Amino acid sequence: MTNIPPKQTDEEKKTESQLQDILQKRDALITQLTRLLDSTPDLAASSLKQSNLTRHRELVQEHRRTFSQLKSSIGTARDKANLLSNVRSDISAYRASNPENAEAEYMLDERRRIDNSHNVIDGVLAQAYATQDSFRVQRETLANIQRRITTAATSIPGINNLIGRIGTKKRRDGIILGVFIAFCFLLFLYFW
Repeated sequence: MTNIPPKQTDEEKKTESQLQDILQKRDALITQLTRLLDSTPDLAASSLKQSNLTRHRELVQEHRRTFSQLKSSIGTARDKANLLSNVRSDISAYRASNPENAEAEYMLDERRRIDNSHNVIDGVLAQAYATQDSFRVQRETLANIQRRITTAATSIPGINNLIGRIGTKKRRDGIILGVFIAFCFLLFLYFW
């Protein structure tokens, strides 16, 4: 149940007593069967009956354990529900007896929430400004590096020629590698 009553209801008490009676009757029945089995001299049929009786005994014990676990979990849930309802009723009673204090407390809570929101926003803005500064410094550094490379390339006449040859060689190697991969792929498709 999601809404557990604070005290045991009559139906709950009745069901609990019925379950207790059933378990006691089952215990009594197993005891009678044990006496009856002990008085039977037939050994072949007795071993089968003994194993069945043992199984019934285990089932009754398992049912007792389950019953006690359910009973304790319902009790725990009832205690939690009572605790929460008691706390809520205490808070409501306090607010009902002191409406000005309750309103002031509510306003203070709202003020704290707003301050926390402002602190989070300030932190995000500080990170954004730090990231913007980092990007600006990186842009200036890259611009300086590009200026130096351009200056070096214009001051030494053979560098442009060397850079052009390196670029041509890279393109040629890329084309050769692409043709080789395509050839291998075609061989793979052909033999597959």
